[in-house]
Amino acid sequence: MHDTAGLEAALLDLVIILGAAVAVLFLSHRLKLSSVVGLLLTGMLIGPSGLGLIGRESVEAYAELGVVLLLFTVGLEVSLVRLRKQWRPFLLGGGAQVTLTVAATTGIAVAFDVPFRTALFLGFLAALSSTAIVLKMYTDRRELRAAQGTVSTGILLFQDFCLPPLIFLVPVLAGAGEASASVVIGRVSLGLFIVGVAFVGARTVMPRVLEHIAGTRVRELFLLGSLALCLAMGIVTARLGFSLALGAFLAGLIISESEYGHQIVVEVLPLRDVFNSLFFVSVGMLFDLGALGTHGHLILGVGVAAVVIKALIAAAVTGWLGYTSRVALIVGLSLAQMGEFSLVLAGVGREAGLLTDGVFQIFLGSAILTMLVTPLLIDLAPRMAGHAPSLPVPRPLRRTRLSPGSVEEEATLDRHVIVIGYGLNGSNLSRVLSSTGIPFVVVELNGSAVREGQKRGHPVVFGDATRSDILTHCRITHALMLVIGIADLPAARRIVRVAREMNPDIHILVRTVEVGHVEEFFALGANEVIPEEFETSVEIFSRVLERYHVPRNIVRAQRAMIRDEGYRMFRAVPSAARIASERVAEILETALTETFLVPEGSPADGST
Repeated sequence: MHDTAGLEAALLDLVIILGAAVAVLFLSHRLKLSSVVGLLLTGMLIGPSGLGLIGRESVEAYAELGVVLLLFTVGLEVSLVRLRKQWRPFLLGGGAQVTLTVAATTGIAVAFDVPFRTALFLGFLAALSSTAIVLKMYTDRRELRAAQGTVSTGILLFQDFCLPPLIFLVPVLAGAGEASASVVIGRVSLGLFIVGVAFVGARTVMPRVLEHIAGTRVRELFLLGSLALCLAMGIVTARLGFSLALGAFLAGLIISESEYGHQIVVEVLPLRDVFNSLFFVSVGMLFDLGALGTHGHLILGVGVAAVVIKALIAAAVTGWLGYTSRVALIVGLSLAQMGEFSLVLAGVGREAGLLTDGVFQIFLGSAILTMLVTPLLIDLAPRMAGHAPSLPVPRPLRRTRLSPGSVEEEATLDRHVIVIGYGLNGSNLSRVLSSTGIPFVVVELNGSAVREGQKRGHPVVFGDATRSDILTHCRITHALMLVIGIADLPAARRIVRVAREMNPDIHILVRTVEVGHVEEFFALGANEVIPEEFETSVEIFSRVLERYHVPRNIVRAQRAMIRDEGYRMFRAVPSAARIASERVAEILETALTETFLVPEGSPADGST
């Protein structure tokens, strides 16, 4: 009976946690708040200092498992191939951002008489931003492939990669006053040995094991095998004096280098989301709402200071990488919060004695505050970035490594095409324009893309096309056409507006992802708008009709009708479209139409 009662109590706690989480997350979605923030608020609401519906101890085991699975999936998602492609924002940007943030925070904390090792640990906490919040918002805003998305992703990946070493350093830092140099060196050496073994396993042993598992074609083996490896590595590192999370990260890293890593991510993801939710709820339960009364001014002050310092450092680093002040400002505001891994690290530091309960409460309150304001900052960033060139930005942020004049301006450039963005669309268009002899110039914000384009012999200039001086450099008043192929929606809007003001006669073609933005771009002054989702559907139905041998003139008529009507057919079919559709149906019913190529000189040549 006692065991049954304990089980019922645990299940009741889970029902309360999950039920409250569902309600708060629904409300958070309506208010456009991050799910991480919603889960933290759930914990604050039902925790001991809130409604007192549940005790913190009953959820700590689930929370610990959530951290383990979180670090395991982070290890799975760390692709060494991807890091090589983004090495500048990852290694240079991430390294500079973490180093400068740790140094600045440590210096400020020491100035306020905080012990050095605690101050250094606070620097570690401040250096980490929220990967979950930032990437979720960039994905929703379709800006993940924009310049700010590329830089932010690289820096966030570096921060995520730093978490296991920081967790590893916590016991060393906590015992810095007592431990001898030999003990510290021995611990570091042991840690490096474990990492070395993990990399050897990633290259040799694990691919063979996963290949045998895949050969059985039993899906459950992927999940069970990966979880067994995750927990086993966690136990090994815990027995050696490190954390469970460190072992889980190394296990994920081992599997990530195999060709089966993506499948394992799919299998583990549902479990990770459940246990991660419990982790963030438990963190919210740790926060004492009474601290708002006793330390409210400190929580507000630390939160505001963290946002300002982190935004300035991230913006400065982005400018140093060679991006414009507009991109630097957006990246700075996007990475100004403290993240979910800061909470993970803070919990480890609290257990190790690096943070007192009072300091922990102040940090927790300020971290939650910075997360709450992040959606607002990211929404405001593009509007504020529109005024970035006129802001008193330090010279290093204004002066980029690739100046707009890196490709000499052609005084004779006339009736040319200005292409915005040298991604897939921009590079393909450049290749066609170059081969056909049509004059053109490309404006790109990504320094590596600029260098790649220049190596191919294309006139690619570095610059922010939202700025009139960049468009002037490209002789927009003499241009015949402007093609905007970037993923940054706010920037595309501003470019259309500025270009139309500078040249009322230029033909503006815009590529957008969703059809919902078509009318908006037309209102801003675009002549043509190509939404990717509709063009994909047009290509699909064209291939289907051709497969059923519908005459090509009918297929072309259908495509032209949809495009000429501004893609309205998919939303409300007009009478003309209905007539054409009926004609297609008649053709399909007979199914006797074939299309043949009549070669020149054939007896049928010239006949009807």
